[in-house]
Amino acid sequence: MAFKGEFHPPNIDYEFFPSQQWLTGFAGDAFVLDRLMIIRLLMTVVLLGFFMIAMRNPKLVPRGVQNFAEICLDFVRVHIAEEILGKEQGRRFLPVIATIFFAVFAMNLPTIIPGLNISPNARIGFPLMLAVLGYVTFIYAGSKRYGFAKFIKASVVIPGLPPALHILVVPIELVSTFILRPATLTIRLMANMLAGHLIIVLLFSATNFFFWQLNGWSLLAVGTSLLSVAFTLFKLLVLFLQAYIFALLVSVYIDLALHAESH
Repeated sequence: MAFKGEFHPPNIDYEFFPSQQWLTGFAGDAFVLDRLMIIRLLMTVVLLGFFMIAMRNPKLVPRGVQNFAEICLDFVRVHIAEEILGKEQGRRFLPVIATIFFAVFAMNLPTIIPGLNISPNARIGFPLMLAVLGYVTFIYAGSKRYGFAKFIKASVVIPGLPPALHILVVPIELVSTFILRPATLTIRLMANMLAGHLIIVLLFSATNFFFWQLNGWSLLAVGTSLLSVAFTLFKLLVLFLQAYIFALLVSVYIDLALHAESH
């Protein structure tokens, strides 16, 4: 049994760093666009468009798109912001937390959209920017409440420790609070989306290989194809969980900053 066709091995470098670029040579290449940047811009427009349409003429009793948008916002407000920060502080920081949640989810979504098939969060730029936003927010929250110097001291100095231990503990707390937090936020999101994309690429590549190169194994190609579809559906849950975890951790960091004295 023979099939006519050719196996195309995956090219991850091309996917994440495509050679085709637009706006090169403009303003010193400051605005160069590649495929991932265009997907980011597209999903930003889609996200903003969704909320603009939902809230263009808000009703006291929401219906349709407005109702769905309010359900999504209420989820972030009740189950993330207010759950961690309480009602007062939860509402205060809701704009930042909601922005992070919906931005992460929107940028994750292209990984299962045919024709896009990749999450911009699998490249470090956007996760880093969101981590910086969370970082600035929790430092602002603590500095606003205690003053900058007192907040830093309360964050790294654990009361009640013997003085000699502060030599060891203060550097650890400093690195853990002000370096590892944004780093782990960035790497967690990027690594999860990158790993998920690689698994899907390998599954579909295996289907391609079994079908075109190993004709006698074509039935196995059916199995890997079904597994690819199943994993793609599983990615729907992962998309949501990554957005939830990112927003939840930012909320926790804000709460720790607001209660730095009870370190």
